[in-house]
Amino acid sequence: MNIDLTGIKALVTGASRGIGKAIAREMIESGATVAVHYNRSREGAEELVAAAEGASATFQADLNEPTQCADLVASVVEKFGGLDVLVNNAAVALESPPDEPLENCVGKWRTTLNVNLVAAGILSREAIAVFGRSGGGRIVHIASRAAFRGDTPDYMAYAASKGGMVALSRSIARGFGGQGVKSFVIAPGFTRTEMAEEFINKYGEDMAMRDMALDRMTEPDDIAPLVVFLASGLADHATGTSIDVNAASYVR
Repeated sequence: MNIDLTGIKALVTGASRGIGKAIAREMIESGATVAVHYNRSREGAEELVAAAEGASATFQADLNEPTQCADLVASVVEKFGGLDVLVNNAAVALESPPDEPLENCVGKWRTTLNVNLVAAGILSREAIAVFGRSGGGRIVHIASRAAFRGDTPDYMAYAASKGGMVALSRSIARGFGGQGVKSFVIAPGFTRTEMAEEFINKYGEDMAMRDMALDRMTEPDDIAPLVVFLASGLADHATGTSIDVNAASYVR
């Protein structure tokens, strides 16, 4: 099956590296015009857009700041003349040991929830408003297996934020389906990205792969094609669903 996204205008958050970069690249190669969002990794975002040689463009925003989330969607719509697909991919995973000082713990929880969940909610809210003027659209949320099976004690905030993302997606699917809005979750397990390096460096790759049924760790390129499929409209009646991509390390 050859999926053609020509004419689709998409925003992918956290698209300068890792899973987001693979998603943005795959969407561009499938014909979409992609807003490649970044916060600090400007070089990676610009390299991706330069290689695309098309109408795609980079957009900077700190998703820890709610107003910048809303401004990001507005900037994309102004630049592209509309928006058809939002991919909520950007995330942080901050280690927070249970015995660390309360002040440090609270700060990490706030940042994690702001970036991983509040930003996704605001971006979705703004995108839904745009979709309402154009007859509908699609949102793909990149959550985690941690939303369903939990995480280690050091990463409870991350797991909680991803659990909230699943509830957000289901609420959007049920609440806005009549307006043509479709919402999906992809829940990866350990994926070989820079964000996962901290855990791997601390606990070892064998620990990360211990529960996997396959013989290699999931790569960003294993996830990107699914996003293209969901963005295409070929799976609209799966709205509200969550798709696991975790090498059978957690099976529901």
